[in-house]
Amino acid sequence: MRVHLAGVRGSTPATGAAFARYGGDTSCVAIAHDGADPVLVLDAGTGLARVTALLDGPFRGTILLGHLHWDHTHGLPFFRAGDRDDATVRLRLPAAEGLTAEKTLARVLSPPHFPITPAGLRGRWTFDDLAEGRHETEGFVVHAREIPHPGGRTLGFRVSDGHSSVAYLTDHGPVALGPGPDGFGPYHDAALALARDVDVLIHDAQYTAGEFDACRAFGHSSVDYALGLADAAGAGRLVLFHHDPSRTDDRLDAIAATLPAGAVVARQGDVIRPRVLVQ
Repeated sequence: MRVHLAGVRGSTPATGAAFARYGGDTSCVAIAHDGADPVLVLDAGTGLARVTALLDGPFRGTILLGHLHWDHTHGLPFFRAGDRDDATVRLRLPAAEGLTAEKTLARVLSPPHFPITPAGLRGRWTFDDLAEGRHETEGFVVHAREIPHPGGRTLGFRVSDGHSSVAYLTDHGPVALGPGPDGFGPYHDAALALARDVDVLIHDAQYTAGEFDACRAFGHSSVDYALGLADAAGAGRLVLFHHDPSRTDDRLDAIAATLPAGAVVARQGDVIRPRVLVQ
C-alpha cells in the first residue's frame, strides 16, 4: 500500500510563503496498491487537484467522503483526472436522511454556490450512500465508523490491503462525548476500533493543548488527544493531520520537535508506507 498526502490542512486553504513547506491544501489522501496509480481517495478537499499529477491518465476508482463540509468537498469540480470523458468515478458519502447521495452532494455543489451540479461532472460518475460497516472497494477492505463532529454525520475509516493498514480520523471531536482522561475527549469505541494495532494512524490534530479550551466546540482534536489515542490503540505510526489554517511552517516545526518517536507532522506531498515515511 502507498498513501499520498495530497492535502493536509483543515477548515480553509492556507496560502503564502509561511505555509509553503507543509502545504496549504485541504484534506485529501490518495491510496494506491504498490506499483499502481491511486484508486481510492479519502476526502475531496482542495488537495484533490494534486491527485491528477499522480496519475498516468484518467482517474478510475472510488472517492470516499467522511463528511460534506466545504474543506472536504471543494476539490471535486477541480479534479481534472476525474472531470474528463474517460474517467470512471464512484463517489460515496454519508447521505442526509431522506435524500439520495447525489442530492445530498448537490447541497454543496450547485447554483448559486457553484455553476454546475454533480451531474455536470464529465465522465462516468456514480453517487452512493456510505454506511457504517465493512466495505470492499478497489482491492481494499474499508471499515467505516461514525465519529463525533458537529454539522452532519461524519465517518472515520480504516483501510487494509491484507498486508498493511491505515486509519483516517479527521474532523474528530471526541470531547463531545465527555472530557475523557485528560480533558481532550475519551478514547471511545469507534476511535479505538479504527486505530487498534493499525500500521499508520492519520489523525486530526488541529489544536494545541493551549488552544483547545477556546476551540472545543468546533469539533476537532488536540495534538495531545491524537498522541494518546495512538498509544491506547497500539498504532505503529501517528501522522498529525488537518492543521489549523493559521499554523505556519515554523509553528508546525515547533510541534514536530516535541513529538515522540513514531509520530510526525503531515506534510503535503509526503508518501506513507507502513512504518516508513518517504519524503
